[in-house]
Amino acid sequence: MSSVPTVTENAYLTLHYRLASQDGTDIVSTFAGTPATLLLGQGQLAPNLEALLIGLPEGTHTQFDLSPEQGFGPRNPELIQLVSKSALAENSAPDEQYTIGDLVEFNAPNGGRFAGILREMREDGAVFDFNHPLAGQSLTFEVKLISVL
Repeated sequence: MSSVPTVTENAYLTLHYRLASQDGTDIVSTFAGTPATLLLGQGQLAPNLEALLIGLPEGTHTQFDLSPEQGFGPRNPELIQLVSKSALAENSAPDEQYTIGDLVEFNAPNGGRFAGILREMREDGAVFDFNHPLAGQSLTFEVKLISVL
């Protein structure tokens, strides 16, 4: 008697998945193309989304409706910050031109990188929103597990 494999914290998966806004607009979807293959725990899928898959049996096709807290968290007004012109220059190519809505990467003090969306240009710098782009949104996460190793 063979048992159906289930998703574990270090499973190798082949799956179709879709992340959509509350109104049904796809943010990302593999359903129309090639399924995704990924190894859990490697950061290929957000940890909160990976956690939803743990324990699901191979062959499952399900959908999760996520509150902002279950998805990418609520929007944090403290993550909307003024970046000085000098800090912006340090993280830009010479003569770089930005437009409102651009995603700009910055060097973090620990050697990592982080990104913010440009919201406003000012005389003294630029206002960036460092919230995750999906923060504060209710989302739908649909998944179809094709194989679990």
